[in-house]
Amino acid sequence: MKIAIPLTGGSLSVHFGHCEQFVIIDADPKTKKILSREDITPPPHEPGLYPKWLAERGATHIIAGGMGQNARNLFAQNKIKVIVCAPSDAPEKIAVLYLEGKLETGDNSCEH
Repeated sequence: MKIAIPLTGGSLSVHFGHCEQFVIIDADPKTKKILSREDITPPPHEPGLYPKWLAERGATHIIAGGMGQNARNLFAQNKIKVIVCAPSDAPEKIAVLYLEGKLETGDNSCEH
């Protein structure tokens, strides 16, 4: 499992399309452990670019703050499971909470 998490200032970005970096966390869902972390700088944001770009990097999941329906559909078309409304926190903490089934999500802050 490879979990992509958009970051701004080292924490989960409220809006993935305006993030500074993506972290891709390679995790084992059976042991619920993080195996590795890769920080990557995304190309300049263009509508529809990030789903394909992350899929090319092996992402199977994206955990984001806010994300509009069109973006969620594009991620799904690229076989990336979308988890939205996650709290702004450190990426490893978010990934472990997700792996353990304890990630609490709130209101989606993006609806375009």
